Amino acid sequence: MLSVIGVPGFPEIVPGDDLPALVAEAVDGLLEDGDVLAVTSKIVSKAEGRLVAADDREAAITSQTVRVVAARTAPDGHVTRIVENPLGLVMAAAGVDASNVPDGYVLLLPEDPDASARAIAVAVRARTGRDIGVIVSDTFGRPWRFGQTDLAIGAAGAHALDDLRGGTDDNGRDLRVTAAATADEIASAADLVKGKTSRMPVAIVRGLEGVVGPLDLPGARSLVRLGPADMFRVGSEEAWREGFEAGLRAARDAPGDEPDAEPV
Repeated sequence: MLSVIGVPGFPEIVPGDDLPALVAEAVDGLLEDGDVLAVTSKIVSKAEGRLVAADDREAAITSQTVRVVAARTAPDGHVTRIVENPLGLVMAAAGVDASNVPDGYVLLLPEDPDASARAIAVAVRARTGRDIGVIVSDTFGRPWRFGQTDLAIGAAGAHALDDLRGGTDDNGRDLRVTAAATADEIASAADLVKGKTSRMPVAIVRGLEGVVGPLDLPGARSLVRLGPADMFRVGSEEAWREGFEAGLRAARDAPGDEPDAEPV
């Protein structure tokens, strides 16, 4: 049976805190082998000093933008940008967060969430003696769907993907595309308990013993689609504009008819 258990009592995390040690202390005595810890990326970023002065949040977003996927201006003039950030993640505002941080500051995502997850997993395993995995999660919007949900941006000691391709279903049909994003499913389930305002940034997900494995399993980075695998590199308006401009360039550069020779 799957269960999600919130871990209460976390202090306010500040830059320089030993987050792996704090998490290990908080969950000591609560864990069973096969548990997965879901840790909100915000406390990881705070501990790792990713809090930066930024009177202009838009400038901070620009600094974290590798590629603009889509941008829309609302009637009130607010611009929403969906961009690829340095982690290869495509998300609103590059993951730059201005909530629950001091005025004049914003919070950037961890530089290497998989490494952050691994550090927490190592500390927790060492202190508790339990064989556990760790997911670091952040909130994403989704194409074709309203609302946000938490997804995994870091993972350690847990299978991020349950790849069933090559097997068969109950009717003996070949499974050609089925690969469950287990790390994302864990992150979303944990967010139902952690919430956004409960000051409960860590949850224990229990009942998925087969998910936990060695610390050197591929992390959440392995879930990111980039390059040719990315079928939706730009938004609909941007794609139309690119196609229109390409057509104009092709028409402009096409060789015209050669002029007739002047009569003698």
